[in-house]
Amino acid sequence: MSIRNCALMLALCVLFLPLGKPVAGLEQQDAGGFRKLVPVQPTESPGKIEVTEFFSYGCPHCSEFYPLLKTWLARQPRDVVLLRVPVSFNRPPWENLQRAYYALQATGDLAKLDGPLFEAIHEQRRQLFDPRSLADWVGAHGGNAEKFTAAYTSFGVNNQTVQADRMAENYAVEGIPTMAVNGEYVAQGDTLAQILDNTDKLIARVRAERAAMTPAAKH
Repeated sequence: MSIRNCALMLALCVLFLPLGKPVAGLEQQDAGGFRKLVPVQPTESPGKIEVTEFFSYGCPHCSEFYPLLKTWLARQPRDVVLLRVPVSFNRPPWENLQRAYYALQATGDLAKLDGPLFEAIHEQRRQLFDPRSLADWVGAHGGNAEKFTAAYTSFGVNNQTVQADRMAENYAVEGIPTMAVNGEYVAQGDTLAQILDNTDKLIARVRAERAAMTPAAKH
């Protein structure tokens, strides 16, 4: 069974965006294992090939994907950057986890607690879905609970969560984890490994397209 089909059977794995209508301009899956984004979305890394991962700490597939993603990222060349975008799909527990990601990022504790938070939720079955439980967990695992709480409720984190969900809507994200490349393509696949393999192919495609547009390539 494919990742997408399996996720449809698990409420915590795939959620449909509450848009109320089809997303205009969304093309069908290409035979090459991707779909093209219409319109192309803006990126934040000029001169780089930006890969965007849409995920949630509450998603079992995202937890399984996390170590694969870390290994994948470690072998990427310098022209590739990863932007991770936590999504809520309008679910309050997932919105709290979304806020937790940005709060950990703001306090400098993300690198230390990113993986452990997945582990706590999916392996230890900890119910870390409310602000108090999250702050207590952060404090018990070497983070600064007071700074975490301040960041969690800050205007900056609130704005980031709104922007993250808007991005998920603009990218027509229906299931997670989702990998997008350069605001132009969304990788697809029947397994997590295949999604990463197709991500690599899309990176190579973007790199080749850029090379073909250079002045030297035109002569």
